[in-house]
Amino acid sequence: MNTSLNNLHLWDNSIGDEGACELAEALKMNTSLQNLNLWDNRIGEEGASALAEALGINASLQNLNLQCNGIGENGASALAEALKTNTSLQNLDLLSMKE
Repeated sequence: MNTSLNNLHLWDNSIGDEGACELAEALKMNTSLQNLNLWDNRIGEEGASALAEALGINASLQNLNLQCNGIGENGASALAEALKTNTSLQNLDLLSMKE
C-alpha cells in the first residue's frame, strides 16, 4: 500500500518467477510506482504472465524493464495482451541478449 515509492531497481537479483509473482501482486495495489527495473532476474513465462495481469490493473507504472529474462513466447503474448487495456505504460523493454 506504499504511496510514495516512484522507482524500484532490482536488476540482477535472481528473483525468478516467484519473486515476479509477488511483485505483480504488489503492483495490483500500488498507485505510485512509475519505474520498475527487473533486468536480468531469471523471470520466466510464469512471472511475465503475473506481471502482465498486474499491468491490466495498475495505472501508475510508466516504465518496465524486463531485459535479459527468459520470459518466452507465452510471457510476451501475455504482456502484449495486457497492453491492450493498460493506459499508463510508456516503455516496455524486452531485450534479450544472446550469447
